[in-house]
Amino acid sequence: MTGTPLTLYNSLTRTLEPFAPIDPHVVRIYTCGPTVYNYQHIGNMRAFLFADTLGRVIRWKGWPTKHVINITDVGHLTSDADAGDDKMEKAAAAQAKSIWDIAAHYTAAFKDDVARLNIEPPAEWTVATDHINEMIAFAQKIERDCYLIDGGLYFDTSKVPHYGALARATTDQGESRIDPVSSKRNAADFAIWRRSPPGEQRQMEWDSPWGKGAPGWHLECSVMSLKHLGHPFDIHTGGIDHREIHHPNEIAQNQAFCSCEDTGARIWMHNNFLVDRGGKMSKSTGEFLRLQTLVDAGFHPLAYRLMCLQAHYRSELEFTWDNLAAALTRLKRLVIALDALRGRDDGTLKGDAELYLARLEEAVADDLNTPRALTVLDELIADKKLSPTVRIGAIADFDAVLGLRLAELTRAEMRLRPGSATIDEGTIDVRIAERKQARIDKDFAASDAIRDSLAAAGVEVMDGDALGWDWKLGAS
Repeated sequence: MTGTPLTLYNSLTRTLEPFAPIDPHVVRIYTCGPTVYNYQHIGNMRAFLFADTLGRVIRWKGWPTKHVINITDVGHLTSDADAGDDKMEKAAAAQAKSIWDIAAHYTAAFKDDVARLNIEPPAEWTVATDHINEMIAFAQKIERDCYLIDGGLYFDTSKVPHYGALARATTDQGESRIDPVSSKRNAADFAIWRRSPPGEQRQMEWDSPWGKGAPGWHLECSVMSLKHLGHPFDIHTGGIDHREIHHPNEIAQNQAFCSCEDTGARIWMHNNFLVDRGGKMSKSTGEFLRLQTLVDAGFHPLAYRLMCLQAHYRSELEFTWDNLAAALTRLKRLVIALDALRGRDDGTLKGDAELYLARLEEAVADDLNTPRALTVLDELIADKKLSPTVRIGAIADFDAVLGLRLAELTRAEMRLRPGSATIDEGTIDVRIAERKQARIDKDFAASDAIRDSLAAAGVEVMDGDALGWDWKLGAS
């Protein structure tokens, strides 16, 4: 490839490494997808924004991608290890619905969030329950490294050299998140196949050589990634919480399957946590922040995308409403700036934006440094030595990587609109126009009356707003 070589941080080696695809014709990427027992909170969505940025950068650098994201609709317990209830079965029981209906509803909700955040859909969505036969066959091949207990078939992690290298956890203390299961040989051992308890019928269960039951969560990703991407493939992504248990278990299965030390993916990448000091980044409490929560509060989904891009994916990012509001303001400024450039665009090709594009490439080639790329974008927009035509063309390159839809976003789309608001935008615009005319006519009583009537409907008139936004909807 020409230009700045792409370097990525490999969690397995804890180092930055130059990237070159196994197959120069396609980069194969697997992302651990959601367990569809509930809506995804915004911390979950940061992982998919990170994976989307990775794919965008790779494609912008000239490599096609084959990206697979799985949908887990069975097998994930309320503990990330091997204790608790199946999340899907528990949700179905709580809502008195079919587990298949639960999966369909929350899968559709997740894909809707993906679209609203302008995350490009993967080449394939793979669904766990579509791969049960393959999981049983995979488990049979690695059965020599497993043992059977009352609860089902368990993988013996002592059979795999360097188990836990990804997590850097090589002792029982390092596996402190794993809950004890009776009869396990080692604390880190994990379920490959779980037998249904005697006398209990699950909504999702299948016959297997180890009894009727369901696959373990970790098995699913090994089977789906290797089936759809081959072995080995280029990059495996997920949240940093997967680095401690889920991904080490995937690696152990992959190594047992190939009877080698190949981990399945050449590079393992993890985004850091989104931190909310208010404690609403976990679904276990029943109260959590999801994308719709932000929309209902009047924030455009892409303001959240921009907030994530303003931090490096490997850094913790603190969520606050003030941080989100600042990101929304920055997004508005970008939209206004691009509108202004279009208004002055006469088709003149004055100046060369190659320096800015080179700096963009340097930023994102340095382990996806989007904060630096955003700074370069601001400088490009402000560079009056370049004609509007040149700047608009270069901004399109930036947005191919950043995914903010800058060429499409309008002021009307960006206006804050809490879910509680009942007044429609058309009425607001008419009233604002009437108020402007009243002020021109120096009829300040009429102007004030219109302002007060709008305020009663939850509309804040923004006189003198530096962004020229005219109005916003507050909580009414």
